[in-house]
Amino acid sequence: MPSKLRLTKIGDRIQQEISEMLVRQEISDPRLTGVTITDVKVDRELAYASIYVSALEGSERSKEILQGFESASNYIRKLLSMRIELRAFPRLRFFWDPTPERADRIEQILSTIRDDEIVNPSPTTEETDLDDDSISRDD
Repeated sequence: MPSKLRLTKIGDRIQQEISEMLVRQEISDPRLTGVTITDVKVDRELAYASIYVSALEGSERSKEILQGFESASNYIRKLLSMRIELRAFPRLRFFWDPTPERADRIEQILSTIRDDEIVNPSPTTEETDLDDDSISRDD
């Protein structure tokens, strides 16, 4: 069995090659325009390569994109096997990766929080100390 490092290198190479195929439009399926390969995981037996994809539009087109990859799967696998030298080339499985959408959503939330702090700044420690002094004087 290959080491974890070797599996990672194979996954990285598959990711790089599929990305180049998409950029060079070697895969001529219009459903796959604007798609990004976010990650590739190869199992220990080299039987399967799990390929995670995302698109700028988000999950709106996820089914369409995954169908495009499934229909082109054998063609992509053939091209990859000619470019990457392995005894037996893993079967390709495609999955939608929601990570970029989640990261964008988190970024929007953080931006909203920052904007709220600019409009409604929280009291500084000096202001809080003054309030504490005024309370103790009243006692």
